[in-house]
Amino acid sequence: MGSMPTPSDDALHAALARVNDPEIKKPITELGMLESVDAGDDGHVQVTVLLTVPGCPLKDTITRDVTAAVSEVEHVTGVDVRLGVMSEEQRGALRDQLRGGQAEREIPFARPDSLTTVYAVASGKGGVGKSSVTVNLAVALAEEGLRVGVVDADIYGFSVPRMMGITQAPTQVDDMILPPVAEPSGVKVISIGMFVPGNQPVVWRGPMLHRAMQQFLADVYWGDLDVLLLDLPPGTGDIAITVAQLLPSSELLVVTTPQQAAAEVAERAGAIALQTHQRLAGVIENMSWLELPDGSRSELFGSGGGQAVADSLSRSIGAQVPLLGQVPIDVALREGGDHGTPVVAQDGASDSPAATALRGVARQLARRGRGLAGRKLGITPTARA
Repeated sequence: MGSMPTPSDDALHAALARVNDPEIKKPITELGMLESVDAGDDGHVQVTVLLTVPGCPLKDTITRDVTAAVSEVEHVTGVDVRLGVMSEEQRGALRDQLRGGQAEREIPFARPDSLTTVYAVASGKGGVGKSSVTVNLAVALAEEGLRVGVVDADIYGFSVPRMMGITQAPTQVDDMILPPVAEPSGVKVISIGMFVPGNQPVVWRGPMLHRAMQQFLADVYWGDLDVLLLDLPPGTGDIAITVAQLLPSSELLVVTTPQQAAAEVAERAGAIALQTHQRLAGVIENMSWLELPDGSRSELFGSGGGQAVADSLSRSIGAQVPLLGQVPIDVALREGGDHGTPVVAQDGASDSPAATALRGVARQLARRGRGLAGRKLGITPTARA
């Protein structure tokens, strides 16, 4: 009687090359996490995977994904996944690999060759739904096929983790932070709320705020992003100035409500672009109206505030600042924030009035023409005859 066929090494490694680390979003075979793969004569396979840190919060996910991938290989009869931990030298090599040779503490989005579009979402006052707009735009942009990250820069009023349904803490590999990923959108998120216990307030002044933002941008491994959204605190304080200094190519998205008093304050938030030399990407009007059962609209907060802000800012900077969209009042939008499921991704509410409006804004941002900054034009000098 002949012996049982055994799985080939090439097939096993090819299967494992399709398993991504859930935080870094790269194959474990490329990250040095695969220590060994051994197939027995009976078709039973033992895989040893090295975690980046002890007690990795996603070790169960890695075990499940490795088991599923190897089980699909022909002639495999069983899979045993063993977990180890990277040595200090291995973590150092991983950190250097992910940084791609860049200097430590360097902000990748501030490099001249960065192709990531950075939007700082600002408002003049609190309570206009700036964070709701930010998280829904992030998910909607991801639905457009873009790789998206969110920095919850509202240090005092952080709320993005709850709105995105993230309860996992970031993983730290030496001095590099791996941001949690919101599923199924794949949006990467970092927030000061992930580093403070419970619901404790953050009592910091200017220098500490500046350092926190620097860490969020330089020490966090973001990977290759198409879009980075920063949810700024209301007003024109330390964080807004820090973002302009650290990310001079960032663009402002101003969120307001139709109410004239809110619009006047929002104009001041947008006008900071004149001093910081940032580009104004546009204005988003939130809470524009309430759609009634009979199809009519009730403008609870008045009307025209968003267009007024866009027109005023256009006059101030001497360039067209568009009103990108008007988002109606929608119970599903509020419920999504409370339950950690943005309305644009909610089953049964993804075609609601608010979701439709927010998707419209996201499509405009996704289709905006990229400038020439950071792009190679393929031009080479030629000698004169």
